[in-house]
Amino acid sequence: MSQDQENFRDSIGTIDEEGKRAWVFPKKPSGKWYTYRKYVSYFLLAFLIASPFVKINGNQFLMFNVLERRFNIFGFPFWPQDFHLFVISMIIGVIFIALFTVAFGRIFCGWMCPQTIFLEMVFRRIEYWIDGDRGAQIKLNRQPWNAEKIRKRVTKWIIFFIISFLIANVFLAYLISSDRLIKYITDGPLLHISTMVSLLIFTAVFFWVFAWFREQVCIIACPYGRMQGVLLDNKSIIVAYDHKRGEAENGRKKWRKNEDRNALGYGDCIDCFQCVNVCPTGIDIRNGTQLECVNCTACIDECDTIMEKVNLPKGLIRYASEDEITKKEKFKFSARLKGYTAVLTILTGLLIGMLFLRNDLEANILRLPGQLYEHKEGNIISNVYTFKLVNKTTRDVNDVNFKLISHKGTVKLVRNEDFVVPAQDLAEGTLFIEINNAAIKSDKEKVKVGVYSDGELIETTITAFLAPRSYK
Repeated sequence: MSQDQENFRDSIGTIDEEGKRAWVFPKKPSGKWYTYRKYVSYFLLAFLIASPFVKINGNQFLMFNVLERRFNIFGFPFWPQDFHLFVISMIIGVIFIALFTVAFGRIFCGWMCPQTIFLEMVFRRIEYWIDGDRGAQIKLNRQPWNAEKIRKRVTKWIIFFIISFLIANVFLAYLISSDRLIKYITDGPLLHISTMVSLLIFTAVFFWVFAWFREQVCIIACPYGRMQGVLLDNKSIIVAYDHKRGEAENGRKKWRKNEDRNALGYGDCIDCFQCVNVCPTGIDIRNGTQLECVNCTACIDECDTIMEKVNLPKGLIRYASEDEITKKEKFKFSARLKGYTAVLTILTGLLIGMLFLRNDLEANILRLPGQLYEHKEGNIISNVYTFKLVNKTTRDVNDVNFKLISHKGTVKLVRNEDFVVPAQDLAEGTLFIEINNAAIKSDKEKVKVGVYSDGELIETTITAFLAPRSYK
């Protein structure tokens, strides 16, 4: 390959020789893989839009309320006290993506990434409807700002803005909960100016991303493209060009009817550039694996269509590994994949176990800072504590009281009565633990306190109890 042909490695595909943005006008894709992608994309779009409005046992299916540090994942509520579970969940997600990248390349980007789904299956389809296919878009871009261009641009931008506004509302439902979003909508924007301003900022960001920045998110902003360079190897299944078959001995050659290409030593690639024209990131897949490639399969469908027209076998561009193309080796479950799978299985099992062991009510009892013990009549030692009870369920926990389990003694609430921990809320207060000096063995004792609701033990917690040294 000559130096001129290697120029694509010096810069990304969407930057021209002057360093300016080279706008990509991809041809409208069609074919078997594109149809499959549409089914997957519409399912994921429905899932993405419905998730904040679906509830399981009163909990929003997915919620990421960063401001109040409350998260719901698949209907399970996570509080700050459950941060370790949230971290394990995120690690599992990262390893899962890494496993699929090692095995199947950047398949997540082309099939499941929200950026790709919204851009390719929503905004670009609207663009094809208004501006036309690749040729019509290039012509419209070059023509002066006449009535036709203004009408098409304004119509497209208005639709893009409306869709961006709807996406921003869904995004806000994930952040503040769908119930609160619906309440804000029914109350009217004038009563929630700050929320409305935030919503318009999100709308502007989404509009800018999908109307202008577009594929640059995948190429420049997203770190996943760089990650795949580390994770991929010659055994990874990717969207690949079969250079052995496409180039043969004498390289590519334009198609000529009734010409015996095999006898002349030319490959099956007829150099039609349709795989380049249909690429949403503007690359030439025939140059090999590139960080811009999102494995969207558009080039596979387009190449298969061309091969069918010139009566050559399909699959010149296909899902394959480098070893399959060069060595004819089929995909194998390598030791590397087995390692990722083992770690993923262990972490998943650990998470499931911790979820089953997690209590619906979290109790924390801590000694009041700066306070020493108090010596009362009858050789009673008293310590003062603050308590915090977090109710992770959607129902109230009624008639809550405390009892000492590890020692003979009493627990006295300052309010001196049973109380209620509201659903998905917390209760705080002050209590005293009193223990007879005869039961104390050290100056810093560990005591176990039980939390009871309607006479039933629902949680236990351990705290420190201070006493005079003479009672060791």
